[in-house]
Amino acid sequence: MARKKIIAGNWKMNMTPSEAVELVNTLKPLVVTEEADVVFCVPAIDIIPVVEAAKGSNIQVGAENMYFEEKGAYTGEISPNMLTDAGVKYVVLGHSERREYFAETNETVNKKMLKAFEHGLTPIMCCGETLEQREQGVTMDFIRQQVKVGFQNVTADQAKTAVIAYEPIWAIGTGKTATTEQAQEVCKAIRECIAEVYDEATAEAIRIQYGGSVNAATAPELFAQPDIDGGLVGGASLKPDFGKIVNWK
Repeated sequence: MARKKIIAGNWKMNMTPSEAVELVNTLKPLVVTEEADVVFCVPAIDIIPVVEAAKGSNIQVGAENMYFEEKGAYTGEISPNMLTDAGVKYVVLGHSERREYFAETNETVNKKMLKAFEHGLTPIMCCGETLEQREQGVTMDFIRQQVKVGFQNVTADQAKTAVIAYEPIWAIGTGKTATTEQAQEVCKAIRECIAEVYDEATAEAIRIQYGGSVNAATAPELFAQPDIDGGLVGGASLKPDFGKIVNWK
């Protein structure tokens, strides 16, 4: 069975609630497709208005982060049950910006992964190397560690429903894109890593996205690769061009 593509916009820290509604209304007619699942991952404060604005469309809503406890004295954090109650289906976990600026580790990402599955949220778990790591030739060692620790104690049935987003850190917001060959090579190696941890069936089912300066021009070639099942799109997801990425064919 062919894997359905998944194209997610990661808004990062952009869009006030009123701007968010306006953007959804602009993009709604442009992102209609049968070919892919379309997800808007939005800042926490935008979730409720975006869920409302997206009603009746093919847009599913994701969060950009969550905490691994359900409630308690964690000022400023958002729990998985808050997300599900608001109508969220996906959650981005372990984005390189959160790892770099907010001290997230493979271990905390793993705790969040387990909690997301417990609540029926689909995690989009991010992994990726720095330019220095790529130049040192340790890209796959580093990414395999992120994947293996991130998926610790996750069952095969859960893993099959997960999404992994490979984002080379050196290509995020820099305008540099990994070559199609580089992107395919790492996504294939991630799939092989999942096959080692679980089995071939799980590896065949899991969806692996490429992220890092994906745009309307680069999407068709990237999405044609056998191991790239869509994209996690940053800046371009805030523009009408996102419609062209979603309808890459």
